[in-house]
Amino acid sequence: MAEEREVGAVSHYFTNISVAVIEITDTLKKGDKIHIKGATSDFVQTVDSMQVDHKEVEEAKPGDDIGMKVAEHVREHDKVFVVEE
Repeated sequence: MAEEREVGAVSHYFTNISVAVIEITDTLKKGDKIHIKGATSDFVQTVDSMQVDHKEVEEAKPGDDIGMKVAEHVREHDKVFVVEE
């Protein structure tokens, strides 16, 4: 079983562009496999790209708010975990 480390929570979701705003509480890197889980959300995807202040970044640190395209609909307060295999 893969270990999961919580790295943040969804603070906003833009339905029309499928972008989630995630408040980062632990380091997240491009290429990481993440698991987004909430009351109705539960899926895994790879971080292909993320932005801080509309600029592409390779890594997000605690305190950053990132925007990233998500594979499925997410909701505020959904938890975001990095899957460590």
